[in-house]
Parts: sequence; C-alpha cells; structure tokens
Amino acid sequence: MDYSNYQRNDVLCIDMRSFYASVEAVKRGVDPMTVQLAVVGDVKRPGSIVLAASPALKKKHGISNVSRFFELPADSDIVVAPAHMADYLEVSMEITKLINQYVPKEAIHQYSVDEVWVTVNGLERLFGNRWQVADAIRQDILKNFGISCSIGIGDNKFLAKVVMDLHAKKHGIAECTYEDVAEKLWPVPVQDIWGIGRRMQRNFNRMGIVTLGQLANFPMKQLTKRFGIMGEQLYWHAWGIDLSPVFGNFTKTEQKGFGHGISLLRDYSADEVAICILDLCEEACRRARSANKAGKTIHLGISYAKESGGGFSRSRSVSLSTNITMDVYDVCMQLFHEFYDGISDIRHVYVTLGNLYENGETQLDLFDNRPQKKDIGYVMDAIRDKYGSTAILRASSYTGAGIAIGRSSKIGGHQA
Repeated sequence: MDYSNYQRNDVLCIDMRSFYASVEAVKRGVDPMTVQLAVVGDVKRPGSIVLAASPALKKKHGISNVSRFFELPADSDIVVAPAHMADYLEVSMEITKLINQYVPKEAIHQYSVDEVWVTVNGLERLFGNRWQVADAIRQDILKNFGISCSIGIGDNKFLAKVVMDLHAKKHGIAECTYEDVAEKLWPVPVQDIWGIGRRMQRNFNRMGIVTLGQLANFPMKQLTKRFGIMGEQLYWHAWGIDLSPVFGNFTKTEQKGFGHGISLLRDYSADEVAICILDLCEEACRRARSANKAGKTIHLGISYAKESGGGFSRSRSVSLSTNITMDVYDVCMQLFHEFYDGISDIRHVYVTLGNLYENGETQLDLFDNRPQKKDIGYVMDAIRDKYGSTAILRASSYTGAGIAIGRSSKIGGHQA
C-alpha cells in the first residue's frame, strides 16, 4: 500500500481509565488504581449492572462492566458506590476544558463521556512532538483530577483509537503510524478491532477471515458486494486508512427522530404498559416541540420478558405531521393492540417520532381542534422548563406503572 497520497495528522485518542470508578475514588480520597471499587447503577436492585469497576477490582475478582451487583464477592475491601452521572459529566467537561488549553475547540472530538479525540498538529514549538504533547496532557489530567488515562497516537483517528484499545491500555501511551499497521494491527483478531461487532465477526469468520491482516488481503470487491459501503470502509480500516475529518464542528448532525426507551424494573402487563407508552410519547413529543419539529412516522418497539422472549418493532405513518402527545400515543396503542401476542409480560419499551418536518402552520380541521391541542403541549412544556420536569404530569404518571417521576432524577438512565 502506497500511503504517500493519504494525509498524516497528529491525532490522540484519550481514554480515562475506569472513569466512573476513578471519579468516585477521587471523591473518597483514595487511589483509583489500588482501591477495589464498583460503581453500581442502582444499589437497591441486586440485578443492577456494575457500570464501572476499578482496575484493582477487575484484576483481583474479574469484575467487568457487564457484571451484576449480586455477582460482587463478599470482600470487605470492596467499596460499592452508587452512580452519580451528573458528577461524571461535570468532570468530563472540566477535562475537555483542560484539553482546550492545548488545542482549539475545533481540534477536539468528544467520542463519549470518557473518551475524546484530539488533533495536535502544529504544537511542536509550544509543547514538542506528539509523544511529548500526549505525555503532557496525560500528566496534566492526573495532576488536576487524580485520574489516569491511556492515550493512543496515530496518523488518523482510526489508528489512534485502535492502538489505544490494543496497546495504550497496557503501556499508558502507544503509537501506530501507517507503516506500523502490518506489525501492530494485522495479527489482531477482527473482533478486537473497533467497529467490528459480534455479527460482523461471525460473517468474517465464515469467510475465513480471522485476523485484521486477512481482512486487509481479502478482495475488496467481494467485501463491498456482500456488506456494501461498510465492507469497503472496513477494508480500508484494515490498511489503517481513515478519511474522517480531524478538524471541524463534530457535534452538528441532522436530527433524524426523537426517541425514548426504557428497560423496565419489573415485568409489565398489557394494561400497565399503556401508561409507560404514554409517558414515553410525552417525552418524545416534548423534545420535538422544543426543536420546532413534527413527525409523520411513529415507531413502537416492545421486548417481552426473558421467560417469553421475542417482541416486535413496528411503525406507522400519519397523513399530517404531529408533535401532539395523544396523536402519537393513539398510533402507538394501535400498533400495540395489532402486534402484541396477548399473553407475554413486557420488559422493554421504545417510542420514536421520525420522518421530521418543520413545525409549520397547523392544518385546520373543523372537528379536531388541533391548534388547541398543540397549545396545551407548549404550555405544559413552558411550565416544566420553568419549574422542573415533574412540575406538571398526567395523572397516570403517578400510578405504580408510571415512569416519568423516576426518570426525572436520572441522566442516561442512571441516577444523576
């Protein structure tokens, strides 16, 4: 592969090690790298997920981020910390502000709450080469926040991310240039490469592709024919080539729809789930109204309890775009009664309002009172914006099946 035609940049991929657990450890005045600490989504539920485990807890007991609370061993040295999502978001933003002291905002691409890409082109005179910049940022984060991080350095974002996942987590800082791809990445199993999930791994394995090197040397035409544009992209990634932008505004994306879902804390019956659906419709429509959007396609997803398995995912379009809660709810209930099997308990619900349009003039209907319905929604939104999300709720939200009150105190599904 001739890499001379491909742009080289100085890109860092920075990952905060066991971020949630590290923040909780620092709050308690203990070393994040030596304390055995588990961050649990809901300490009142034995089946709640361990959101983060400190490196020492992972090493001693094999606890991972997919373990359950009840799987924690009876070890008096283990510290159990309830999740505080607002704290993690605040620390994440402060770390981004620190990085902003090295580079402009246009050079920072926030990938997640604990991971960020940073383009450090042209900093040689100020901070040295890209290794020195990475080490300076790493030491600065440790000094100011007490949190360790791993940093991958690459000629593009893909190389920086992959070398961080594969090597930097062991050594602190690791680098991969175009010329290093064959040595550092090709021997790696495809499932260990960022962007390749279990389903794609199975597909590759059936084709005799086990390592990234085998993927790089597989005919691209065959990959494109079978997997479309994704096959072509993964082929170029296997050669270390990534043309995604390293500068610019990475946050502006076109909104495709407004959706809300929930994994219920217990099994819901058909009667109870109607209340849950109404609360989710309210949230989706409120977001649509705040963005001055309305949608024509309503989607309902239902997953049954584990004992039953299965579920359904269906959508329906309406003639007039809407962001009226009861319009969306009525369509969702039509879908529910049409596709629900009639016997299974329900554990997961998802509602989406899509096929968006600008929320223009309302088409008048002599018998429907649509303008008044829309006005009610905006009035309720204004009250919530001023006095809080639970300042005004539908009566059904106060029943045992309602979810609005519980969700109001959470961020990303976990306690704020």
